[in-house]
Amino acid sequence: MAGRVRRKQGLAEAERRAVTETALPDRCALCDRPLGRRVEWHHVVPRSEGGRDTVPLHPICHRAIHAAADNGALARAGTLEAIRDWPAIARFLGWIADKPPDFHAPTRRRVA
Repeated sequence: MAGRVRRKQGLAEAERRAVTETALPDRCALCDRPLGRRVEWHHVVPRSEGGRDTVPLHPICHRAIHAAADNGALARAGTLEAIRDWPAIARFLGWIADKPPDFHAPTRRRVA
């Protein structure tokens, strides 16, 4: 049992090293502003809908996407380009464009 635990820990350390050695992207996939200290990874197509690919986002951009739509709508959109055309996201992108990378503000939920 102890050997099994060590092997799992070794894999986790190797994966962590690979992530830190790989250069992180420098721009948000939604708003295209430089990324700040905090980066969140967003599944373009939600995992619950079979998605695997992730993109880096500012935390506020990530929250704006999930405030604008549920997982079904995100899966139907399928791409960030389609999501950018949504009125709520287009309005958000115009508002966030001149904010600093680590800007944070409360995110309003969509009205159902």
